[in-house]
Amino acid sequence: MYKEYIQELVQCLEATEIYGLGGRPYTNYAEAMHGMVGVFSGVKAQGGQVFFIGNGGSAAIASHMTADFMKNGGMKTYSLYDTSVTTCMGNDYGYEYIFSRPLEFLGREGDLLVAISSSGNSPNIVNAIQAAQGKGMQVVTFSGFQRDNRIRGIGVCSIYVPSSKYGIVESIHNIILQQIVDMVMERDGECL
Repeated sequence: MYKEYIQELVQCLEATEIYGLGGRPYTNYAEAMHGMVGVFSGVKAQGGQVFFIGNGGSAAIASHMTADFMKNGGMKTYSLYDTSVTTCMGNDYGYEYIFSRPLEFLGREGDLLVAISSSGNSPNIVNAIQAAQGKGMQVVTFSGFQRDNRIRGIGVCSIYVPSSKYGIVESIHNIILQQIVDMVMERDGECL
C-alpha cells in the first residue's frame, strides 16, 4: 500500500503538464523549470512583489512559499493571510473576493501572482487572477483534478497535475515551488 502511493505520486509528477505563455506546452521538464525560474527571476530583478494564494492545504503551501521565496529566494513577497484583512474582505465583500480586493489595492504592474488551487475552480482564486491581470501583473497557476478546470493554461506559466487526490496534487505543487526557490537560491546564493 505504501509503495503504491509513492509510485502513483511519481507517475503523476512525471505526467504533470507545464504550459508557458499562451498555453504553449513545454517540451520537457528542464525547459519548464528554466522558464519558471526565469519568470520569478525577472520579477526579482525588477523589484516586484510576489503574492501566493490558495485555500485549505494550498493556503498552507502559499504561506510556506511566501516565507521561503523571501528568506531563501531574496524576493519581495507579501502574504494575503492576515486574519483581520481576510475576515474583513470576506465579511464586507464575500469570500469569493478575499484575494482579489487586496490585490486591487496592493498589486502593481510587474508583480507576480502565484495561484494554487487543487480543483482550479475556486471562485476566489479565479477572481484574484482576473484582478491581477487587470493590474498588469503576471500570473502563474498551479492546478489539478479536471483538465478543463478554470485556471489551467492561464498566465505566463501553468502547472497542471493530472490527479483527483488532494495529497498528490498538493505534494507536487509544493515540490515544484520548492525546486524553483531552491534553484534561485543556488544561483544567487543564500539571501539571509
